[in-house]
Amino acid sequence: EVQLVESGGGLVQAGGSLRLSCAASGFTFDDYAIGWFRQVPGKEREGVSFISSSAGRIYYADSVKGRFTISSDNAKNTVYLQMNSLNPEDTAVYYCAASSRWKTLLLSRLWAFPHNYDYWGQGTQVTVSS
Repeated sequence: EVQLVESGGGLVQAGGSLRLSCAASGFTFDDYAIGWFRQVPGKEREGVSFISSSAGRIYYADSVKGRFTISSDNAKNTVYLQMNSLNPEDTAVYYCAASSRWKTLLLSRLWAFPHNYDYWGQGTQVTVSS
């Protein structure tokens, strides 16, 4: 059974930090790229960051560049999202997702589109207070 389990969300004050984890199981981790997305009620799911260990590529949305860092521990089948200098606009449910089409996702900004991913986690809430 394929599973992606996010953890690490919570409530933090503006300027604070959180580290999200995405633990994967049930598929060959090295064959997949992992994306982090976030969503607030009434808005579309937004691509935040992407990592492909196979391609050695990392991408970030402009809104988080310089503040968020994505990393992968392939031995643990886990991807992390370190989030620093958080602000209230970062408040959302954060999801990780896995895609087998990592070669395609390297083109333009295709990594940021949710429909390009095969598996999704249940999400973890991040709330940043002002």
